Amino acid sequence: MNNLVLNSEKLNHVLEDKEISQQDIIEIYEKSTLDPSELFSTAQRLREKFKKNSVTFSKKAFFNIVNLCKDTCSYCTYKAEPGEQKLSLMSKQQISELLQLAKKYRCVEVLFVTGEQPEQKYQEARDWLKKNGFKTTAEYLIHASEQALELGLFPHTNAGNLRFEEMKELKKTNVSMGIMLENVSERLTKRGMPHYLAASKRPKARLKVLENSGELRIPMTTGILVGIGETMYEIIDSIFAIKQLHQKHGNIQEIILQNFQPKEDTLMKNEPSADERYFKTVVALTRIIMPDMNIQIPPNLSPKSYQSFLTVGINDWGGISPLTPDFVNPEFSWPEISDVDENSKKAGFELKCRFPVYPEFFSFISKELRDKMAVIKNDEGLVKKEYWK
Repeated sequence: MNNLVLNSEKLNHVLEDKEISQQDIIEIYEKSTLDPSELFSTAQRLREKFKKNSVTFSKKAFFNIVNLCKDTCSYCTYKAEPGEQKLSLMSKQQISELLQLAKKYRCVEVLFVTGEQPEQKYQEARDWLKKNGFKTTAEYLIHASEQALELGLFPHTNAGNLRFEEMKELKKTNVSMGIMLENVSERLTKRGMPHYLAASKRPKARLKVLENSGELRIPMTTGILVGIGETMYEIIDSIFAIKQLHQKHGNIQEIILQNFQPKEDTLMKNEPSADERYFKTVVALTRIIMPDMNIQIPPNLSPKSYQSFLTVGINDWGGISPLTPDFVNPEFSWPEISDVDENSKKAGFELKCRFPVYPEFFSFISKELRDKMAVIKNDEGLVKKEYWK
């Protein structure tokens, strides 16, 4: 029996809801390197089976709360140093004003992003917190989340390796939270590799945060970076690590697959961006490993081709802002929501707006949060069209 027939058999097992092993996935990948068409079509059939013909997004405002960070990643342009023009230390007043604007623009999600525990490294961060009446960045995030909720906006916090007790407090006001696993490869933390100077990116540290989120029953968004020097085998390891956490706790609501794009002011500025076929293979393999998972690619990072990823297994565009830039990838503007709507329609999909928490995870959050969402929620558990359009 030839390799292609064996590959077809393994892919058919997935379509029949049979469990597929990590070794099977490796073999599927290796036999698809010359021609990935069957891999792609299988991923699309699974996507249609579990996610039908809609594709979702979250209408958001991006709050760059503080971009001082105790880590240094060789691909990151988000981090600022004291005195740099791009330094962000949002005051209570600035947060309040942006919340009002977010409400005016009918955003649904407020994405709160910070650097990794900036007060541990920078006196400037400690002074900023003290000036605003807080001791830790987490305390400030709790305050900002409470403000957002009062306006009928829904917080999603991505603040790195928060501690168990900090996450427990934030769960009261955040309908979901996020942390990128990025990759479970220890190799990527060695000298000369992208995570060498980023202690918080050590796989054990990231996995511990995800483990804590499961114990706390927090709907969690995580994901991997694609094209930062990893191998496909390390990507497969990473997706299986996420799958195992989800099988244990059931709280992983979404996987972001984010393609590397080089940035001028970073150590990896001369590295090539992630190859599109390689990236699509990652997307398809992720759908096959976790057939019913919500899988997202950021459309602004594939501006000329994002709609083509609808044919390899994704069902979500993530957060798109009509108001604020992508502070993590500032050189890549968000597409207009109307353009995403039109391009999704041309590809045969209906664009729908969701909350930062997916409907299948509503039971994980408090009744108080669900009641606030009910004001703009439709029968599908998504956002009423007349609110976001």
